[in-house]
Amino acid sequence: MSQLKETIRADLKTSMKAKEKERTGAIRALLAAIQAEETTGARHEITDEDVLKVIAREIKKRRESAQMYSDNGRPELAEAELSEVPYFEAYQPAQLDDAEVDKLVDDAIAEVGADSMAQMGQVMKIASEKAAGAVDGKRLSDAVKGKLSS
Repeated sequence: MSQLKETIRADLKTSMKAKEKERTGAIRALLAAIQAEETTGARHEITDEDVLKVIAREIKKRRESAQMYSDNGRPELAEAELSEVPYFEAYQPAQLDDAEVDKLVDDAIAEVGADSMAQMGQVMKIASEKAAGAVDGKRLSDAVKGKLSS
């Protein structure tokens, strides 16, 4: 069983005992997403890497929903969506800063030998593997586009 999943379950018990309603709700939502991932298709145990992907996907969902709510004049709903994000981020590896992202992208471009946007997919594949959840996919994609288009 995934060590990260066990940590999340232990944190759920701790937050329930401490009567932290908001944190408990966020962790329950995260565990539900993990369970849904496990039962999609053939039933299987997921790895820590899979759990990190689920966490990143859930954070992205919350941020996109919050953006839609904000765009439609519903700031209270946007705030509710974003309230769970810090609890999810606690399980992610430390995020890379801009300089580290630039170096990662430069290394990936050098490894592929890319010189045009046509090779963006190859660069993204290598950069994503090296980042291992330490950078948001959109942020990484924007950095790769910026480097390849200039």
